[in-house]
Amino acid sequence: MGLERILCVEDEADIQEVTRLALEMVGGYEVMVCGSGEEALEKAGGFAPDLILLDVMMPEMDGPTTLRHLRTDPATSNIPVVFLTAKAQPSEIEHFRSLGALDVISKPYDPLNLAARLNDIWARSRH
Repeated sequence: MGLERILCVEDEADIQEVTRLALEMVGGYEVMVCGSGEEALEKAGGFAPDLILLDVMMPEMDGPTTLRHLRTDPATSNIPVVFLTAKAQPSEIEHFRSLGALDVISKPYDPLNLAARLNDIWARSRH
């Protein structure tokens, strides 16, 4: 099964829109955008995404906390997660991977390359 449905969890409206457009228009993916970790936990199981693109820095519930909650729910426990973050030092990237993320994409990112990057990450994780 290929990568078709992506849940994007991002609290900033402008980044939500750029990300959604990049994934839908360039990548041809079906995208659901959530503005918070709480919203993602409510909607992820019903949307059943193939991958979750998860912002690290969000108010109330940050990305790592959201990931921990996703992992405890049988409906979302096996959905691959890619973190999106402005903090992308090598040690932080390793830390995020140790939490269970497939990979980390740094902000700002090139919207025209986002779909291809996610597809590459997805393909690598399947081998």
